[in-house]
Amino acid sequence: GTALGAALARAGHRVVAAAAVSDRSRERVEERLPGAAVVTPQDAVAAADLVLLTVPDDALPELATGLVSAGVDVTGKLVMHTSGRYGSAVLDPLTRAGALPLALHPVMTFTGRPDDVNRLTGISFGVTAPEPLRPVAEALVVEMGGEPVWITEERRPLYHAALAGGANHLVTLVVEAMDLLSAAGVGEPGRMLGPLLGAALDNALRLGIDGLTGPVARGDAGTVADHVAELGRVSPESRRAYIALARLTADRALGAGLLKPEAAERLLEVLAD
Repeated sequence: GTALGAALARAGHRVVAAAAVSDRSRERVEERLPGAAVVTPQDAVAAADLVLLTVPDDALPELATGLVSAGVDVTGKLVMHTSGRYGSAVLDPLTRAGALPLALHPVMTFTGRPDDVNRLTGISFGVTAPEPLRPVAEALVVEMGGEPVWITEERRPLYHAALAGGANHLVTLVVEAMDLLSAAGVGEPGRMLGPLLGAALDNALRLGIDGLTGPVARGDAGTVADHVAELGRVSPESRRAYIALARLTADRALGAGLLKPEAAERLLEVLAD
C-alpha cells in the first residue's frame, strides 16, 4: 500500500491519510508517505477521493462489507483494491453504497523494502473494473509507471493462479534445489544455480517449451529413474514434487514434438508412482 501511495504521490496526487496497525506498517507510512495522517480505516476512507484497500485477499470482502456497515460515506469515491484474486465484484457492497470500484493488481513481489516503489516502473497491472471506469483505472496504472492489462472478472482466479504458481512456486523450487545441493556438498549453491536458472528463465520466456533442456526433454528414462530413487532416499517431499513436474514436463515435451512417443512412454513408466 505504501509503495503504491508513494508512486501516486510522485505522479502528483496528495496522500492525506493511511491506516496502519503494526509498528512496521506505521514506520513505512512515515518513511514513504510523509505528511499522511495515521488514522482508522473509516477515517482514511472519509478523508480521501481515491481509496486504496491494500489488505490480504481473505480480509478484503469483510473490509468492504465492514466499511458500509460502519456508515462511511463512499459516494463518488474511487475505491481501488490490489488483490490479484478478485476483480471489482468483491467491492459490490461499496459500489451499492455509491463508490466507484477498481481492481488494480501490480504483478510484482513486494518485500517491504525501500526499493519496492522503484519495482513498479514498467511492470504489468491486472486491471478489472466496470467498463465506464476502465479509462480511469488504466490512467492510474500509467501514472504509477505501470502497463495496464485488462482481465475480465470471470478470468481473475485463473489469472492469479498462473501468477502465484509461476512466482511463488519458483521460490520454493529454487530454495529446494539449494537445499539439495547443500546436501550434496556444494558450498555455495546459490552461486552455482544463478547462471543456470537465469538462462533457463530467459529461454522459457523467449522460446516457451522450445527452450526446454535436460533429461526429460532427451528422454533419458534411466537418469530420471536415478533422480527419483535418490530423492526418495533424501527427501520424499522433493520426490513427489519432482515426479509431478516431470510428468507435466514430459506431457508438454510430447505435445510440442520434442519427445518421441516411445521415449515418453519409458519416462512415464519411471514416473508412474
